[in-house]
Amino acid sequence: MDDPLLVLVHSPLTGPGAWEPTAEALRSLGHVVALPDLGPAFAGEGPYHPAAAAQAAAGLREYAAHDTAVLIAHSGGGALVPAIAEAVPRTAAAVFVDALLPHPGTSWFASAPAEVGGHLRDTAVDGVLPKWSDWFPAEAIADLLPDPEQREAFVAALPRLPLAYFEENAPAAPDWPPGPCAYVRLSEAYRSQAAEAVRLGWAVTELPSDHLAITTQPEKTARILSALVRELA
Repeated sequence: MDDPLLVLVHSPLTGPGAWEPTAEALRSLGHVVALPDLGPAFAGEGPYHPAAAAQAAAGLREYAAHDTAVLIAHSGGGALVPAIAEAVPRTAAAVFVDALLPHPGTSWFASAPAEVGGHLRDTAVDGVLPKWSDWFPAEAIADLLPDPEQREAFVAALPRLPLAYFEENAPAAPDWPPGPCAYVRLSEAYRSQAAEAVRLGWAVTELPSDHLAITTQPEKTARILSALVRELA
């Protein structure tokens, strides 16, 4: 797996902007990086997983010269990796960064605590959820993004997602995984996901920080990802 294309898969809740700083840091390390925008996939009525996968594949057409790709998913983007891997046959490996693990055949709500699902359903207006930043107290977002200008730009770019996406069962994934996988844990909230990755025999690395370190600590994140990609190769 020589010099694979690194495909940064963003969380549907944050949009591609969350990955931009790390994308630039990875490019400065000599990697070729693609950051497809999955947002248009959530503008219709679904099904959303295959629509997001098709959107990712379309965003990689200009990188056709690369024979192999590594999918690197953050947060909720992890659930989309099997569908994207199927739509991008050159996928050779995957890395999950403080991300949900795939849940083929079940919904996001089925894997979340019941109280979280109930709260989100209560906050939906006309079947659309509030921005991710509005799921938490304002001080929580300020702690994650202490720079006011960066925080303002980040929040302004956040999408609002249809409730139906969280209710949709992820498609079956008989060919998952496409190759070796690894996990990078950033925050305490994803400790159980990292533990499951250990159980699966994946390489697991920790960067004690917070969930948005891909935005606020891009150089550290990029160095870890670069080393992991070399290890997976």
